Parts: sequence; C-alpha cells; structure tokens
Amino acid sequence: MTAVSNSNDTAITLEEWNGSSTSKLSKTFTIQASSSSVSFKRSGARFTHLWRRLLQALVPEGFPSSVTADYVPFQIWDTLQGLSTYTRTMLSTQALLSAIGVGEKSATVIGATFQWFLRDLTGMLGGILFTFYQGSNLDSNAKMWRLVADLMNDLGRFFHHFFFFYLNFHATIFSTHFEGSQETVATMIGMALGMLVARITIGHPLAIWVCFLSLTLFHMYANYQAVRCLALTSLNPERTTIHLQHFMKTGKVLSPEQVSAKEHVLPLKLTVWSSKNADLLYTKVHLGTRVSSLDNMEIKEHLLSAASYYAKAKYLLVERNGTVNVIVHKDSNAADILKSFVHALILATNVSESKSSHSDSQMWIDKHYDVFIHKLKSLGWKTERLLSPIIWRANWIYKASEKKAD
Repeated sequence: MTAVSNSNDTAITLEEWNGSSTSKLSKTFTIQASSSSVSFKRSGARFTHLWRRLLQALVPEGFPSSVTADYVPFQIWDTLQGLSTYTRTMLSTQALLSAIGVGEKSATVIGATFQWFLRDLTGMLGGILFTFYQGSNLDSNAKMWRLVADLMNDLGRFFHHFFFFYLNFHATIFSTHFEGSQETVATMIGMALGMLVARITIGHPLAIWVCFLSLTLFHMYANYQAVRCLALTSLNPERTTIHLQHFMKTGKVLSPEQVSAKEHVLPLKLTVWSSKNADLLYTKVHLGTRVSSLDNMEIKEHLLSAASYYAKAKYLLVERNGTVNVIVHKDSNAADILKSFVHALILATNVSESKSSHSDSQMWIDKHYDVFIHKLKSLGWKTERLLSPIIWRANWIYKASEKKAD
C-alpha cells in the first residue's frame, strides 16, 4: 500500500495490527496521514478484536502454531473429565452434608451444596477474567502479583472467618490456612499447629481472633520478605529503568541483588508514599501504543514530525503530554522491543530536562546502547527480551517532504 501525497507533503501510511504473537497477527486499521489530512479505514469485523482477546485468555500464546497436534483432543477430553469430576463432587458433597445432619434433604442440603459450588465457580471465573485483563503481564511483574495473590488470599480468609465464626469451623480454617504448600513437611506441621491452636482457643472467641490476626499479619510479612529476597535476572520495565538511570550516572550496571533491593514489589498505588516513586521513569513510557488511539491533531503534529527520526528502526516514538508512546513494528523481534523501550526512556528523560528530544536521544542510543547491553550480559542479566506484553503493532510507509521538518 502506498501513501497518497503531493511531492511537497510529508505523508505516512500506517497499518494497525493486533495479536500477542508475531506469527498470528490481524490487521485492524489502515491510516493515511499527511500534514493536510488524515483518514481512517477499519479492517475486519468490529468484534474480531474482542474474540481474539478472549481466545488469547483461553489458549496458549501463538495458538494453534505454538502447540502440538495432540493439544486440542487432549484439552477436549480433559475438559470433559473435569466436568464429570466436578458434577460427581457436587453429588458426593450433597451426600456428605446430608450424612452429618446439615438441614433438610429437600432444601437446606441442596442450598448448601450450591453455595459451595458457587464459591468455587466465582473463583474460577475471577481467574479467567483476570487472565483476560492482564494476560502475559503476569510474567512481567511476577514478584508483585505473587504478593498480591497472597494478600487477596489473606483477605478472603479473614472475611470467610468472620461470616462463619459461629459455625464452629475454627479448626478447619487454621488447618486449611496452610493448605497448598509445596513442601509436605511444612503442610503437616501447619496442620498440626492449626489443630493445636484450635484446641487451645476453643470456647475463647477473643483468643481466636488474636491468634488469627497475628498469624495473618505474620503470613503477609513473611511473604513480603520472601519476595524481597528474590533476585531475578530477567528484564522488565522497572528493572530496565533502574539499570539505565544508574548507567547514565555512573557508566556501570547493577547486580541482580542490587536491583532487587531497589525495585517495588507492591502495586504502585500502594507505594505512593515511597520516596522512590520519583524515579519511576518507566511509568512515562507506553509500550505498544495502538496507532488508532491517536487523534488527527496528534498524528499531524507529533507522529509525522517524529517519523523521520526512525526511518531505519523497527519502532516509532511519539511524545505527547509528557508520555512517550512506542509504536512497535509488526516485524520487530524481542531485541528491537527492548531497544525501543530503552530509547523511549532516554527520550522521556530528555523531555523532562527540556533537551532537544529526538536528535539527542538517537545520539545516545547510537553511542551507548551496545555498551549498556554488553555490561548487562556480563553480570548475568537476560537481555534476550523485555518482559512486557505487546498486543498492538503497526506497519508503516513513510514519505518525507522535500523540506525536512525541524
């Protein structure tokens, strides 16, 4: 596809592509822009994107090319056996509740059984919706989501304890509090401790609450400390920013242990009081910007003028309202994406310091980027890719005017 433009007019043709895997992309928009006009043309059905996002939440990335031939039949039979197992569980649960004398067979037992079922069902639906929303972002912030999961688990157990306090499930709660541990010995010790505490505190509501809250706080603190101990060697947006800012000041990069001590493990909204938030430069970079999200004026004033600086790159950087938007080329590889993010961080730094943004940031990349990556590799960092999901890409054809814009 070629751009329609007169000989004295800068023009660009942009194709917007969607998909989490480069081997399975679909075109969603075609945009033709010049300094005098901008036109949008939708490609495909309106609900195609929503269906693809739903499919991405249910099957592996790159499906079907990323899986073997036995994946689909296995999943079909595995799903059917799972359905039969859960139906059987409902029937056995109903029989168990009836056997221990919970309510009437015709009403209360069925109600209790369905309450149990709905509890698990809502949990599974919540997991699917969370996967649909976050996708591969879980890999990018594994430490943070590990801690968030435990926090939500503790809150869930707290309210569960509150609502069933008078139903004499104290021993069950303290036993299941340790359930799911990967270490069998720790599980056995936890169950024994739970039964012991339940035995000691039975009939003493205040003591039960004190023990429960104390154990919950200790559990959260232990998880926080455990996550803080992890020294990951993969690069995500925050760890890359920490490295880059240190490199720009000292010419050196940090070890995994040093970066671990600096990075956040709680969601940013929970750490707004932290003095380290002043260094969160990566929040000013939007990686994988959807080109159709730019309005006509932004395309004319920002994208057209910036495109000339990235004629040979597999990305475009567009600065607007203090944020650097990275438009990723549909043919870019993992190394290109990491480079685009570092370039965007340099551009964001220059914008904040009111420097000549595009030209200075390109000069820094040409001079220092290879050295920066080499030093990261020498300390054991994995520089093959950046842990950050990219679902929007683009293809573009740029035609410069006879007089280059400043």
